[in-house]
Amino acid sequence: MIEKVSLSGSLNRRDLLRAAIAAPAAALVQLGPAVAAVSPSNGAGEAEYAPKVFNTHQWKTLQVLSDLILPADGRSGSATQAGVPAFIDDWLNLNGGLQKTEVLGGLTWIDMECNRHFDLDFAACSETQQKQILDRIAYPGIAAPEDSGAVAAFSHIRDLVLGGFYSSKIGVEDLQYQGNKMLESWDGCPESATARLGVDYSSWERRES
Repeated sequence: MIEKVSLSGSLNRRDLLRAAIAAPAAALVQLGPAVAAVSPSNGAGEAEYAPKVFNTHQWKTLQVLSDLILPADGRSGSATQAGVPAFIDDWLNLNGGLQKTEVLGGLTWIDMECNRHFDLDFAACSETQQKQILDRIAYPGIAAPEDSGAVAAFSHIRDLVLGGFYSSKIGVEDLQYQGNKMLESWDGCPESATARLGVDYSSWERRES
């Protein structure tokens, strides 16, 4: 699960990731053997993608919700630009069952609450109105008991959005991941990194000598 993140303003992707990325991002959604089949696109073709799980209205709702969770910023594109909704659709199509029921139920709940409070569907609401509803279900520790089902659904959707984004080309570039590259030499971890871990190479060298 992701640490508490405010929805009252723009979500800070980097702060959120500090709490979630200790392993490859795709692990956030416990990807199984089907991972290769559902890797996100680079965002190109998202408009032409034909959803398999979501109807037209649900698809629009998912796109709006995905971009509220991970909006574009000065460094990278948004969730929809990374092809995350298509990733989620593929994932649910392959792994459906209760996951699909929970996600679709969560989208329905969000729409119902927006209609009840604002007489508008979620996608048609202002960003302030959208965040007012999402603030009720974004934080499991303080959410009302009667909203528990929607809290679980939103948490699942949020994990799928993160897993999809940070396993996409845009997301990997956003992380500035430096692995999977041939190195001419290895001089060890930077001192700034080892200092944060409370270790230094000199102590290891003394033990080896």
